[in-house]
Amino acid sequence: MLSRRDRLQPGLLAALGVVGGGIAVYLTFVHASAAALVCSASGLVNCERVLTSSYAVILGSPVPTSAAGILWFAVSTALALAQLRRPSSRPLARAHLGWGLAGLATVLYLVYVEIVQLGALCAWCTAAHVAVVLTFLLAITRWQEIESLD
Repeated sequence: MLSRRDRLQPGLLAALGVVGGGIAVYLTFVHASAAALVCSASGLVNCERVLTSSYAVILGSPVPTSAAGILWFAVSTALALAQLRRPSSRPLARAHLGWGLAGLATVLYLVYVEIVQLGALCAWCTAAHVAVVLTFLLAITRWQEIESLD
C-alpha cells in the first residue's frame, strides 16, 4: 500500500515540471523575441555567452535548445499527473525514470558544454538543470518504492 508521502511524489514531480517548463518558456521567448535577458552578462555567470552560442540551438537550426526543454518538462509533467491518477502504476514509474535518465544525460552534456566549451554558466539554464536532476532523483526513488511493493 502506498503511503501519503508516496502520493506526494507525483505532485512534486509535476511542480518541478511546471517550474522547469516556465524557465524553458522564458528562455525560448527571449530567443525568439531578442528581448533583454535578465541575467549576468559578464564573468563566470554569463547567460548571454551561453544563450548566443552555437550550442543554444538544436543542430544549427533556428530552434533554440530551450524549446526541447519545453517538450521535456511537458512530458515529465504529464507523466507526473498520470501518476497522480494511478499512483501504484509500475509502467508509469518506469517511464518517468527513463524520461528522467534521458534528461539527466542531456543535462550532463549541457553542463559540460557550458563549463568546458564556453567557459560560462547560465543561471537560468542551471535552474532548469537542477529541476531535471531533482526530477530524476524523485523518479528513481519513486520507481524503487513501487517496485518493492510486492
